[in-house]
Amino acid sequence: MRDASPRMLKVNSTLREVLAEEIERMSDSRLEMVSVTGVETSPNLRHAVVYIDLLGADPSDALTALDHASHRLQSVIARQVRMKYTPVLEFAVDPGVSGGARIDAILRSLHEEE
Repeated sequence: MRDASPRMLKVNSTLREVLAEEIERMSDSRLEMVSVTGVETSPNLRHAVVYIDLLGADPSDALTALDHASHRLQSVIARQVRMKYTPVLEFAVDPGVSGGARIDAILRSLHEEE
């Protein structure tokens, strides 16, 4: 994440909490194992990338479901968070989490070879 001001960190944290709670309430089976790991909002507050992690689920299915639900999620943000603009949401798999899982798999395979 870029160097963010304390205000932007607070905005990102608040959006993450609101989105995580709302996604948990959704009845879409493709979103059962999704957790929101972070949000990165643009400085003008008009765009936000929402990073997710999935446990054993297909990322493309979950991302499709989230894209379809983006208007609902934006309206939840508009109701619950006092902001000048409601950001347009973009969803992405958290690269840090997937990279960590890949490293873990490599380490396990090396350990098994010993």
